[in-house]
Amino acid sequence: MAGLAERYAAALYELADEGKLLDRVADDLRRLSRMLDESADLARLIRSPVLSRQEQGRAMKAILEKAGVDALTAKFVGLVAQNRRLFALPATIKAFLATLARRRGEIAAEVTSAQALSPAQADAVTAALRTAMGGNVSVETRVDPSLLGGMVVRVGSRMVDSSLKTKLQKLELAMKGLG
Repeated sequence: MAGLAERYAAALYELADEGKLLDRVADDLRRLSRMLDESADLARLIRSPVLSRQEQGRAMKAILEKAGVDALTAKFVGLVAQNRRLFALPATIKAFLATLARRRGEIAAEVTSAQALSPAQADAVTAALRTAMGGNVSVETRVDPSLLGGMVVRVGSRMVDSSLKTKLQKLELAMKGLG
């Protein structure tokens, strides 16, 4: 699926670049990614083999219209739905944003927290990552309530997991070893 997502992302990037819409499309995709993370129904919709391509396309069109996305983003998602490839949308979004960051000389980072970060918290995390990475950092935030607390930061292949969930799992493993 990675190859498929990369091809779709590259095509969308070229179209957005030609239309001088890179920032607008990136914002749309970030919003769509958050919607996919927050809505189990939407996540099911893009993965459902039961729904026809027309049904998926109509549903996505209505969702994107309500979200107020750019026409290019809406057409792109419509094409993906028409081709029965909505399941590749999360990977395509990730690939598009990574391409955008790479071409801008930014380092892409993904920060997952148990609760949505406030603007001040997001700014502090971004500043800390800039200092640690020694360059401009593009930060994508996600919410995963199962973390319970703390956060997981991914930069490239590196990951720092300071979530409460992981700490509890490590404690549980350590306690099993004592018994």
